Amino acid sequence: MKEKQIITGELTLVNHQSVFSLEGKIALITGGGSGIGYDIAQCMTHAGATVIITGRREHALQEATETLGESAHYVVNDVTELNSLEGLVETIEATYGPIDILVNNAGINMKKPALEVTDADFDRIIHTNLNAVFALTRACAKRMVARQSGSILMISSMAAYYGIDRVVAYAASKSGVEGMVKVLASEFSKFNVRVNAIAPGFIETNMMKTAMSSDPDRMNKALNRTPMGKFGKPQDIGWAAVFLASEAAGYITGASLPVDGGNSIGF
Repeated sequence: MKEKQIITGELTLVNHQSVFSLEGKIALITGGGSGIGYDIAQCMTHAGATVIITGRREHALQEATETLGESAHYVVNDVTELNSLEGLVETIEATYGPIDILVNNAGINMKKPALEVTDADFDRIIHTNLNAVFALTRACAKRMVARQSGSILMISSMAAYYGIDRVVAYAASKSGVEGMVKVLASEFSKFNVRVNAIAPGFIETNMMKTAMSSDPDRMNKALNRTPMGKFGKPQDIGWAAVFLASEAAGYITGASLPVDGGNSIGF
């Protein structure tokens, strides 16, 4: 369908579908073989993007790309191996073209009382959720900055918004991500590279269902402070990612978007 454009004074209106489209864009999504990462990949392919998903489990990645369709590809990679990330980006860009969108989705959690968290526990969470995120972002951003175009998305958490017991290392890592978003947005914006975060609330992934089923008090507490009175679906995060990566969000950078049914402001 031909794009319709209307110019009125200084206001330019484009076809409402094209402004949300990711047609012709290439998106790299870490941890895209399952969970929220998979749903982000699915929503982005529906919006027209070519997606490259990464992760450690080739079987899961292969199954995911078969389901996602011909616009999806995978590369086996462990984001915690920091010295591999520059080569990962080089390989993807040489094979598929310039990366327009980076989604730093891969991450791990650990539920343990703070006094029982060891230094090794803490380091493992920080390394995966913060160090690896920065290293991959740096590898992609240097190319985006040179091209003066790009969108970088981080996955934050309610744990960065308020105190949740037994997730001290995870909360520290996601709070670090929130700070990183603001600094990188301030540095990269002049190069037309936007950096934003999505902060999921309680989303019905298999991992969350398992965790909540073993802790009914926690589940009831989460629901009771969520004004919408229900848990979110993974595609709720996927469509938010499409929006933030699209031209519809062209003047949004340095933001953290809660997709949480109001949980972050609930009482």
